[in-house]
Amino acid sequence: MRAGWVDSDTLQDDFNINSYVDDRNYSIIFSDEFNAAGRTFNDGTDPRWTALDKNDYTNYALHYYKANLAKTNDGYLNISTIHKETQFQVLDRSSSPRSKVEKKYYQSAMINGWNKFCFTGGIVEINAKLPGKYDIGGLWPAMWLLGNLARATYVGSSDYMWPWSYNECKRSLQYSQYVSSCNKVNHFDMQPFKGRGAPEIDILEAMPGKEELINTPINKPYFSASLQVSPGIPENRPETAQKPDLNYWYNHGLDYGQNTSLNIFFYGLKLQHKRKEQCYQADALSANSQLTETHFTDFHKYRLEWIPGDNGYIKW
Repeated sequence: MRAGWVDSDTLQDDFNINSYVDDRNYSIIFSDEFNAAGRTFNDGTDPRWTALDKNDYTNYALHYYKANLAKTNDGYLNISTIHKETQFQVLDRSSSPRSKVEKKYYQSAMINGWNKFCFTGGIVEINAKLPGKYDIGGLWPAMWLLGNLARATYVGSSDYMWPWSYNECKRSLQYSQYVSSCNKVNHFDMQPFKGRGAPEIDILEAMPGKEELINTPINKPYFSASLQVSPGIPENRPETAQKPDLNYWYNHGLDYGQNTSLNIFFYGLKLQHKRKEQCYQADALSANSQLTETHFTDFHKYRLEWIPGDNGYIKW
């Protein structure tokens, strides 16, 4: 155990935990209770986490990330979202002059552990209360993991890197995977003929609201738990909002718990690029679980159990 990564406020009862799958025992190697008041997470101020201070231009986001909206008080990490205008410079290669001013009207925060620590398998538990109200849409809180070769919201870092998890040489895919097993020379001193990438595991992506959804027993509010990987399987892909036919691979080896069902709204996506040989398919194994009002008023524990390797599994 590296004691420096275990918070001194962590209870002794939490130092060991048993697997839900086979009852094997795990020892704690990292914890953060956020009990120390007044912690801030601006770049360079915290050894574990970094709060971004930049525009979020992913997923049509309406907010600007401000590091000062993530802080600790009253024994918790608090992430705030506020209605406040932000003006910022952007580079637009299609216009003249190329630099222009844009505005966003909301501010929020995100903390991440990029380049500070890596989770390579085991169990993650997060105790959290979701923001806003359960029956009002608009927020999209998330807790998720991303391979360290990409950096969240820095889209250029994820091009041809996200969500690759592939270590075979297939010439038709070589130019769409930046660090390919076909390459004799991989940049950044990475090993030759070794494929690398940045897959994504979403512990929770919450969708509040009261909307009745089609073709699924799960309605809003719900949260999605997903594994996103490439290369995807291009054949026999189900249509969005439709259940897969029985012969589709989505029906094999997937088990769902109570108040949970297949996420029929997201099976992965096709990454489009100008050059045909750089387009590639990503897959998502994803399920939706029902949320209730208590998930937004009280703290709940969310858990991921991920064992990599040939006999591995992933369980939320």
